[in-house]
Amino acid sequence: MNISFSGKVALVAGGTGGLGAAISLAFLEEGAQVVVTYRKEEEFAALKSAAGGDTRALEGHRVDITDEIAAAEFVNGVIAQHGRLDAVVNTIGGYAGGIKLWELKTEVLDRMLLLNLRSGFTLARAVLPAMLKQRRGSFVNVAAKAAFDHGAGAAAYAASKAAAVALMDSLASDSMGTGVRVNSILPSIIDTAANRQAMPKADFASWPKPEDIAQVILFLSSDMAKTIHGAAIPVYGNS
Repeated sequence: MNISFSGKVALVAGGTGGLGAAISLAFLEEGAQVVVTYRKEEEFAALKSAAGGDTRALEGHRVDITDEIAAAEFVNGVIAQHGRLDAVVNTIGGYAGGIKLWELKTEVLDRMLLLNLRSGFTLARAVLPAMLKQRRGSFVNVAAKAAFDHGAGAAAYAASKAAAVALMDSLASDSMGTGVRVNSILPSIIDTAANRQAMPKADFASWPKPEDIAQVILFLSSDMAKTIHGAAIPVYGNS
């Protein structure tokens, strides 16, 4: 399968994290101009190091995508600079678990909704006008298996991810026939350093790898997936 993003611009929100970095590198390998957002300078430095060689195709911006005004200003700047926006991937999210609902603090619920729902909302509001104007583009939001598999002790997380899937499903209906495609992916526990540290006794071999999930997102963002719109794609690995 030959997927090329030569001459195209990809924006990866949270593009320096465990999954985000793998997605950013995958777009770079296929010739895209890649714009990432990040919160920690050291993570962007690590991404540039991993990209190796010429990093002129990679740029980073320290932006809080959950801030509607900041997100809009950032996206407008990207479009003004590059003149187009072909693929947008939102990897911003967070996890809170191991807490029964009646013991759950309101601020934990608010935090999950901020990271897992509002991030996709503010990013979509910022990028959709430009994509609609150019009558093409792909928006992929990273949700989670927990959006449908509502385990004990994860009410806030599961609710926020389920809401994120519903948000993207409705956005896909809104953008039907415009040339803009909207999809979600549903990873299970991703094999990242942070997750290994949090669950040292788990079977890491069963977890989907960031690089493998990145290939799914690359496909969904490409013209080869032009018939896929409004989908929620499971990427569970063997877990």
